[in-house]
Amino acid sequence: MATISQSTPTSNQEEAVKGKGLGFFERYLSLWVALCIVVGIVIGQALPFIPETLSQFTYAQVNIPIAILIWLMIYPMMVQIDFSSVLGVRRQPKGLLLTVVVNWLIKPFTMAIFATLFLRGLFAALIEPDLAQEYVAGAILLGAAPCTAMVFVWSYLSKGDPAYTLVQVSVNDLIMLVAFAPIVAFLLGISNIVVPWDTLLLSVILYIVVPLSAGYASRVYLLRTRGALWFDNVFLKRLGPVTIIGLLLTLVLLFSFQGEKIVNNPLHIALIAVPLILQTFFIFAIAYYAAYIWRIPHRIAAPASLIGASNFFELAVAVAISLFGVTSGAALATVVGVLVEVPVMLALVRIANSTRQHFAIEQAAAA
Repeated sequence: MATISQSTPTSNQEEAVKGKGLGFFERYLSLWVALCIVVGIVIGQALPFIPETLSQFTYAQVNIPIAILIWLMIYPMMVQIDFSSVLGVRRQPKGLLLTVVVNWLIKPFTMAIFATLFLRGLFAALIEPDLAQEYVAGAILLGAAPCTAMVFVWSYLSKGDPAYTLVQVSVNDLIMLVAFAPIVAFLLGISNIVVPWDTLLLSVILYIVVPLSAGYASRVYLLRTRGALWFDNVFLKRLGPVTIIGLLLTLVLLFSFQGEKIVNNPLHIALIAVPLILQTFFIFAIAYYAAYIWRIPHRIAAPASLIGASNFFELAVAVAISLFGVTSGAALATVVGVLVEVPVMLALVRIANSTRQHFAIEQAAAA
């Protein structure tokens, strides 16, 4: 990696930052997200046959239409991965270590603390004790499942290193296979945790293997047939809006599925959202500040921090349903995780992008 020799980014670097991710869709992304959430809820209430029909296309708790839309979000980042650069991860082990520590030694436990403090403590007068315990359980399930799919979108929007992000997510998935059940069992105080392995494995295949394979194959083909100049300046620019469009359509579909729960439980949803939002900002702050102190490059620091902040909600929802039932408070809490994640994560992406120059200054001072 080239060393930054000035205290501020060069004009070329500034231009690259400004030119990527600041199109029409990206500039007003928060507005589009809000509109899509409203549209999704309205569709779920006014045209219930649409979500009812689409929800039938589900296998192993994974909704196939949503999986396809997430695939569309992820592919534009996967196609940018130069596999020779994956080997460069070994030269930046700090980012990988930071991801592992935050996701597995900090995040599940702070989630349990925040959820218990608010849902069973500060909000005790507003929530029945048994229901509050179920809400805490749902929050713990979210905290123990680091993001697999959407993090590629957050990394893309924060100008992260796609190859390094892939490695970070892959390592988390491998750890998840052995650590998720014991951590959840410990925090919930129960031993009969049933991990839906088909959900976990299918999600890894759909959200990593398939888009990665498609991205690699199309990258090799287009570079060989059209050349690097066309690939970088034409193909990638045309592909840019696909991620945002996929994100917005995913939101419409997700909230059309959950519209009834949201409408019927406005107070409890707001109460559950408080510890989830605080936890998200807290984990991001820990990881991001640690990356700054540790002088991890921003292209690695931003995705590493965003992975810890976001959740693998498909897995959390599936486990909540299998343990507590589809109408349980735990299942509702995981749904609230979906509700708050996108707006909050977009705010964190904005924070990461607006503070990029501080990382450049710190690295220049260390050079």
